[in-house]
Amino acid sequence: MLELYEQYKGLLFHLAYQMTGTVSDAEDAVQDVFVRVQSLPLGQLEEPKAYLCKMVTNRCLDEIKSARKRREQYYGPWLPEPIPPSYIESFEAVENHELLSYAMLVLLERLSPSERAVFVLREALGFDYPEIAGLIDKTESNCRKLMSRARGKMGITEDDLIGVGSMAEEWVSRFFTALSEGDAEYVLTLLADDAVLLSDGGGKVIAAARPVESKERVTRFLIGILHQAQLEDGEAPEIEVRELNHQTAVIFRQGGSVTGVIFVNIRNGLLQNIYIVRNPDKLAGI
Repeated sequence: MLELYEQYKGLLFHLAYQMTGTVSDAEDAVQDVFVRVQSLPLGQLEEPKAYLCKMVTNRCLDEIKSARKRREQYYGPWLPEPIPPSYIESFEAVENHELLSYAMLVLLERLSPSERAVFVLREALGFDYPEIAGLIDKTESNCRKLMSRARGKMGITEDDLIGVGSMAEEWVSRFFTALSEGDAEYVLTLLADDAVLLSDGGGKVIAAARPVESKERVTRFLIGILHQAQLEDGEAPEIEVRELNHQTAVIFRQGGSVTGVIFVNIRNGLLQNIYIVRNPDKLAGI
C-alpha cells in the first residue's frame, strides 16, 4: 500500500486540488481514499490508477456540492488557494501539464460538478473520453457534451488551452516595480483595456468586494493598495517573484508575514486578469 501511495499521491493530489480549489480539501480527499483502500481486497486494485482516480473524483464531487453553499455566503470573490512551494518540490515528478493555470482554476468555478470533473480529467490529466466515462459513470457521449458545455461556460477555445506556460520573471518584475513607484502611465501600457482584477480577502482583511474592471480602475486600485500598505507599515511591502502552482506568481510580505499572493493572466501580450489572494487562511502554507 505504501508503494501505491508513493506512486500515485502526486497525481491524486493534483486531481483533488483542481476539483476542489483548496489544498486542505485535496489533502483530505487523498488521505480518505487511501484509508478506504487499505480495507479493500487486492483483486479490486488490478488497475490502481483508474480505481484511485475514480475514488478521488467521487469524493471531490461530494465536497464540491457541499462547498457551493458555503461559497454562496462567502464575502467577496472566492479564489482558489495557492499551492505552497513545498508541494511543487514534493510532487516534482508530476508533469507540469497536469496542473491547469491559475486563470483556468478560477474559471472552473463557473462549472457544474460533473462539468468540472470532465474538464479536469481531460485537459489537466489527459484521460480520453472512454476512460472519463468509466471514472464518473456516464456515457462517452455525455462526457463529450459536458466538455463542450464546460468550454462554453468558461469562454475559452482550443487556443486558450495551449501554451499557457509561465510568464518571464523579468516582465512581472517590471510591472510590479512600476506599481511600487507609482508609474501609472507605464502600468497602463501593460494592461488590456478590459482588464479585470479579483481580490479575495474572505471578509478577514481589506479587499475589493466586487471585480475591478477596466485598465484605469485596475491601475488606480493596485497603486492605491500599495501606497496604503506603505502608510500603515511605514515601509514598502517586500515583493518576491517566484513559482507557485507551476507558474510565475508574486508574493507580498510585510513585517515578515505573507500578506498577499498575485497571479496574472496574459492575452495577446497584455495583462488581462489579476487575481489577488489575501485571505490569511489561504496563505498559511506560503
